[in-house]
Amino acid sequence: MSATSPMASEVVVRKCETLEEFHSCVDLQRQIWGEADLEVEPVTLFVVAAQTGGQVLGAFDGARLVGYTLALAALRNAAPYLHSHMTGVLPAYRDRGVGRSLKLFQREEALGRGIRLIEWTFDPLETRNARFNMNRLGAVSRRYLPNLYGVTSSPLHRGLPTDRLVAEWFLDSAHVLATLAGTPAEEALHQERAAASIALPCELDRWKRESPGQLRDLQGKIRAEFTDWFARGYAAVAIREDAAGAAYVLTPWSDF
Repeated sequence: MSATSPMASEVVVRKCETLEEFHSCVDLQRQIWGEADLEVEPVTLFVVAAQTGGQVLGAFDGARLVGYTLALAALRNAAPYLHSHMTGVLPAYRDRGVGRSLKLFQREEALGRGIRLIEWTFDPLETRNARFNMNRLGAVSRRYLPNLYGVTSSPLHRGLPTDRLVAEWFLDSAHVLATLAGTPAEEALHQERAAASIALPCELDRWKRESPGQLRDLQGKIRAEFTDWFARGYAAVAIREDAAGAAYVLTPWSDF
């Protein structure tokens, strides 16, 4: 694996290794989310992650840090994996492939150490994140965690319970390889399979701005649906979008 990963606009992804770079990651949190919007992770966490088998990866435009990923070493069922705790990119560098380059470098670095799984959590009401995670990277979800971080004062959470889907990124699976090669997510599922879906209405973005009650009701509805389908052995493997809104596509995990 190469030490750096070049991309468009001369942004380079590489490991962060110095205290100065770890401090830059902390500063970037404040620039991306605002200090009032989150509990800022301290520099000590970045140091510990880098020293104990995790990852601190940075996207650099010259000497300037414009994005980062923080992952922690983890273990489940005697197998190592990485929990990708935070990924952030400055607004001016979004929609330019920086986030995807961070994830692809993360994948290469993990595989180079024999790690085949990376997990992270995301809000199921954020369809942009879901599309990136599932349709662009090939991550799947089989676990729904209600109110994982508790109700917070952050405007990002809109006073709602912090429900999260767990993204599982099986780094060298056929599904991930097909997705990264550009195969549309639903095509990779072999559409002849009977699949379930969980719908999100086209009014979702408006409800986020104007209708907290409807948004809360929707969260409760999809919480029940995800919990039910996951208990039946289904996995969310893609998100489909059209004029009616968005829908998570689920398929039996045993057939996947």
